[in-house]
Amino acid sequence: MNPANGAILDPTIGWIILGSFSLLWLFLGWYWGRKAGELDEYVLAGRQVGLALGVATAMATWVTSNTTMLAPQLAYQMGIWGMLGYSLGAVGLMLFAPLARRIRELMPEGYTSGDFIRLRYGVTAWRVFLAISLLYCLGWLVSMGMAGGILINALTGISYLYGMTVILAICVGYTLMGGFRAVIGTDFIQALLILVGLTVIAFLAIGTIGFEQIHAAVVENRPRLLDLLMPAAIMFLFNNLLFGMGEIFHSNVWWSRAFAFRGGVGFKAYLISGVLWAPIPIVAGFIALAAPAMNLNVPAPDMVGPMVSAEVLGVTGAILVLIMVFAALSSSIDSLLAATSILIVEDIYRRHLKPKAGAAHLRRASSVIILGLGALTWVLCAPRIGNLAAVLNYVGAFVASTIWPIAAGLYWRSTNPAGATIAMIAGSAAGLTGYYLIGWYVAALLGAFVSMIIVLTSTWARPKRFEWQQLSEAEPA
Repeated sequence: MNPANGAILDPTIGWIILGSFSLLWLFLGWYWGRKAGELDEYVLAGRQVGLALGVATAMATWVTSNTTMLAPQLAYQMGIWGMLGYSLGAVGLMLFAPLARRIRELMPEGYTSGDFIRLRYGVTAWRVFLAISLLYCLGWLVSMGMAGGILINALTGISYLYGMTVILAICVGYTLMGGFRAVIGTDFIQALLILVGLTVIAFLAIGTIGFEQIHAAVVENRPRLLDLLMPAAIMFLFNNLLFGMGEIFHSNVWWSRAFAFRGGVGFKAYLISGVLWAPIPIVAGFIALAAPAMNLNVPAPDMVGPMVSAEVLGVTGAILVLIMVFAALSSSIDSLLAATSILIVEDIYRRHLKPKAGAAHLRRASSVIILGLGALTWVLCAPRIGNLAAVLNYVGAFVASTIWPIAAGLYWRSTNPAGATIAMIAGSAAGLTGYYLIGWYVAALLGAFVSMIIVLTSTWARPKRFEWQQLSEAEPA
């Protein structure tokens, strides 16, 4: 241990690792960015992403730092259902597979999820949706920035503020230079690093402590973690399933990939990535169950993952964890920066402020927005508000309310636009009420339920026919 700060790695080693990978990502961003001069190339990689890169970018983006840190936190707080419930996030990826194919068929020249809402339901629904989507984007960015600072501090002793700043600055830098091509390319490398790192850590942890000792310590010290009837854990199980669906169904992170994949790739890419992603939270969460066997004093639940990994695996393990989570952070932050920038440029800047802006102008605006998003995220991350679960799940109330308007709007001609708008507003309100009166683990559950009732009822009572060709729209010139 570093005697000065309790971290297992010397800060110098931490800076060397961060510096080396930062230079690598920046070089790749510059290299891939040479072909990203046009708007479509910059924001959607020319709409020609193949299956291998498609699977890698979908899986790497969904394996966020929240997965590698929040899964252990939830296992430490809620036991078996905590890590199994988090793994249900894979269902959202797999269910989005047919939606991705449908999106590509209906909107071959589309840019954002906001385009769909505007054309399908009208201006009021579009603006409600944009408010939800932008709130979610900020929540996700802040949770990842926090996770990076927490992890780097726990493993290396580098201050939270410095670690968080480096992560955000590097991701902004290479995304700014390379656009979506840099995001897709680095995601492929990052996916490999994440899979190898988790496999090695899990193998070494089990070999060092053993299943029997871990089980015995949990039974003796924290038996509730093995309780399959824990009410809060069961509610979290269903809440996280709907939260994950809401995150993916509405977010431009996933819609932009549907637009960027070659025809016929989206369905396969999302299905395969969901299958490959499912075991990852279980492996990451299992690490936390070793804490009682090690008699660790965990100061905050969201630090249990890196603390156990560093304690069990030593310096080598700590280096591996740092590399793996740096990759997970990068693969998610870059995707969110790229997808959110085009959402803001297309749906706010172009549609509200500069309706006659051409492709070249919008390409430059995208770069400015990426810089602005990075700066805003830094400002919001600096105070380190709340814990990861609370920050991330706060937005669950909002995104879950979009599941039914999105799915119904893609497949049903008769979905009522007013009903879809009210469903998003009422669902968000119901989820927030549950968040404050019951707990964060029911926000998405209530939001999705209320939204579903309103969409189904309004469509049954007052169906309104929609012609699919209305979703076709010319791209910026």
